[in-house]
Amino acid sequence: MDYDVLIIGAGPSGYVAAIRAGQVGLKTAIVEKQYIGGMCLNWGCIPTKAILESAKKFKKLGEIEDFGIDGIDTGKIAFNWDKVKSRSKRITRKLTAGVNFLLKKNGIEMISGTARIGSDRSVWVDDKKISAKHIIIATGSKPKPMGDAFSNAPVVEMENLFEREAFPENIVVTGNHISSVEMAQFFRLIHKNVTLVTNSGYFLDGLDTFLVEYITKKLASDNIELITDAYPEKYADGGLTVGGKKVKCDLIVNCNSRKAIIPESETPLQLTERGFIKTTDNFQTSIDGVYAIGDVAGRSFLAHMASAQGIHVINAIKGIQAHFDYSTYPINMYTTPEIAQIGMTEQKIKEEGYDYKISEFPLSANGKALIENNTEGLIRLLSDKKYGQVLGVQVVAENATDMIAEAGAYLKVEATVYDVAHTIHAHPTVSEIFFEAGFDAMDRAIHK
Repeated sequence: MDYDVLIIGAGPSGYVAAIRAGQVGLKTAIVEKQYIGGMCLNWGCIPTKAILESAKKFKKLGEIEDFGIDGIDTGKIAFNWDKVKSRSKRITRKLTAGVNFLLKKNGIEMISGTARIGSDRSVWVDDKKISAKHIIIATGSKPKPMGDAFSNAPVVEMENLFEREAFPENIVVTGNHISSVEMAQFFRLIHKNVTLVTNSGYFLDGLDTFLVEYITKKLASDNIELITDAYPEKYADGGLTVGGKKVKCDLIVNCNSRKAIIPESETPLQLTERGFIKTTDNFQTSIDGVYAIGDVAGRSFLAHMASAQGIHVINAIKGIQAHFDYSTYPINMYTTPEIAQIGMTEQKIKEEGYDYKISEFPLSANGKALIENNTEGLIRLLSDKKYGQVLGVQVVAENATDMIAEAGAYLKVEATVYDVAHTIHAHPTVSEIFFEAGFDAMDRAIHK
């Protein structure tokens, strides 16, 4: 065998698995045909969050006088897309260079080209045959295309968004998931007219109903039109027809549901009904010795989950058997304000038959949030009444995507509301809302 492990795809699942394999002494190679870092580093997670941050700063400057700062003519402030793109690309280049360095540091051989899975645990890259004891497919996914009916419509794929020189006034974002909401908000923050079209009944599937309702109201308050459970029908004369209604549209941003990027294989891979590679709970495919992780397996579409799956598979190859726990991974939305969830939703808690309690605390009563003028939001702590165990946590706050990690620690150790209440938080900090929610669960809220 040429390698112990051969990985196809260098995104967050593939490159993390490769680094981990190198760390534990496995001879490893990674095949990538285009981007080191995959979608996440090059046109997904990192670049989109970079431009969102610029848009948030743009909005914040409108509040500058509230902080006692004079002399800035807010009427002259403009959003410079060229500079925003340049900043995003600098960040991407730095992180991509870091990944390259870590792959080399851990002895990973990089092979450029398109992989085709052969027989007997082999992979062909162009005309070169490579063999490995274990093959890991980490090829990711892309938004489903709009379809032939929109071949002449002004559609931009997220992969090509950063190639645009400017944006028109009327923008339609299509998609059901987190990225579609983030992009809709981005365009609204830079003063575009935005319509969000969710093309199935699975709008923000997996989020607690409370959060979905919160987001729906937030979109309305931001003057983003939301059209649910509909798919664009046709485009003509600067308008998009959706559900019989014509919407002004100069540009369609495709954030549709994901489609797996499946490598060619001499032995057909078994697929799920949704078209992703079917795997066991340990990510083994229908071909012996071949694994699939990340988006291509369709079990989740989050970069941090993809990375965790990569580490899990390498550990399993080294003989460390463990159950992959889906219950304690966070779901983050980089909106304004940010939204994060971890653990069980209220709907799941009801299904499981728990006698539960919901404890809430608003940011409007938090000192640090008032100082920062970021009072929109709250914490929801869902707990079991019998033992007080924390079952789920939801946070809406300016830095919710960072704050949710504390909740992850509570869930990992099966902490109770008493543990949360008696965890000392520095004052003033926004994270004090955790101990407030903990005390609220015991009917003793301090500042409520």
